[in-house]
Amino acid sequence: MKEKALTGGVIEMDVHGLNGLEAKEAIEGRIRAAERGVYRIRVIHGFHGGTRLRAMIREEFGHEREPKVKRIEMGDNQGITELVLREF
Repeated sequence: MKEKALTGGVIEMDVHGLNGLEAKEAIEGRIRAAERGVYRIRVIHGFHGGTRLRAMIREEFGHEREPKVKRIEMGDNQGITELVLREF
């Protein structure tokens, strides 16, 4: 998994190559470790091979299942899902 901090309180993490459980654990860890200035986590899961990961992310972190995630948004393309932790 690759991770990098972008400017403005956005963390980007790439979960390509991880299975569903590994990706879920990595995302949960990042949410727990998110500092106060982080308001969005951009998860890159891919499009062609990432549809299972995309579905898992939306199921596990949507519908108010994770209290720190306020909502889920589509990224710039279908291979990205953004977890909104707070409003900017």
